[in-house]
Amino acid sequence: MLFMVEMTVNVPHDIDKETFDALKATEKARAETLQRAGKWRHLWRVAGRYANVSIFDVADAGELHDIMTSLPLYPFMDVRVTALCRHPSAIDAD
Repeated sequence: MLFMVEMTVNVPHDIDKETFDALKATEKARAETLQRAGKWRHLWRVAGRYANVSIFDVADAGELHDIMTSLPLYPFMDVRVTALCRHPSAIDAD
């Protein structure tokens, strides 16, 4: 199943910079692993915000939930999920 996930990261003002930098590095590694596995199909930054729009290709909503909650920055995220299906007028499968 395809899901569009909009993620906005809300950085606590009192978080230690080194701690947050370490979380971001771990987040990047996790995102790269999921992309290589074909689960995190597309990742776009939202210009001017600490946010992204992503497309996930997973078995079901449960797998997506498990992936989302495994992200190191998840505790700081506002997340919006939309289930997607193929449009009959689409000419490309991707």
